[in-house]
Amino acid sequence: MTDKKNAKKYFIFGAISFVLFAILTLLVKTVDVKPIGPLGSEIGLSGINIYFRDLIGVNMTLYDVTELLGYLAIAVAAYFAGLGVGQLAKRKSIKAVDRNLMVLGGFFVAVACAYVLFEIVVINYRPIITDGELEASFPSSHTMLSFCVFGAAIHQFFNRISNKALRVTLVSVCTVLIAATVIGRLLSGVHWFTDIIAGILISVSLLLFYVGACRVFERKKN
Repeated sequence: MTDKKNAKKYFIFGAISFVLFAILTLLVKTVDVKPIGPLGSEIGLSGINIYFRDLIGVNMTLYDVTELLGYLAIAVAAYFAGLGVGQLAKRKSIKAVDRNLMVLGGFFVAVACAYVLFEIVVINYRPIITDGELEASFPSSHTMLSFCVFGAAIHQFFNRISNKALRVTLVSVCTVLIAATVIGRLLSGVHWFTDIIAGILISVSLLLFYVGACRVFERKKN
């Protein structure tokens, strides 16, 4: 019963975070919308976004660093995908693959779908032109990628690594990488402030749903 209640809590708080993300999305599309972006592109909640844009400026070095951290997140996701494929090849049955890895695979698919969705459904564009054209900016995809992949890795480390010193080290590294990506992306000036907040909210939502699903499937296994 305790596991069931814990799983439910994750789903509830995940839903709350998603509702906050949806509210922010609506506000960005409807409140204080002004054509202050490159080529007259519009951004909502323009007052707070202008404030942070002017305060932060643009730092392309931080942009490049966070780009590299994004590739690192993809490599970590590929590692766990390979771990699942390896178990499938060795155990000869998808039912024999660790359930939290199966849930993790579904989680990564959900993150990829969210990424593609907001490339197609453009909420707003970046405050700068990159590669000679306007690019979708909401939510910050690097924030979402880093938060989701490294956050899920932390969950996996707690379940897979018995050595406390190694577990604490890896969890600490992932936590630093999340913070570095989020802060670096904000200070690079390639996103509006609301893009970063949206990236955090949707990431927290997806992560909580992932952990809740892991609790449910592990309980069924037991």
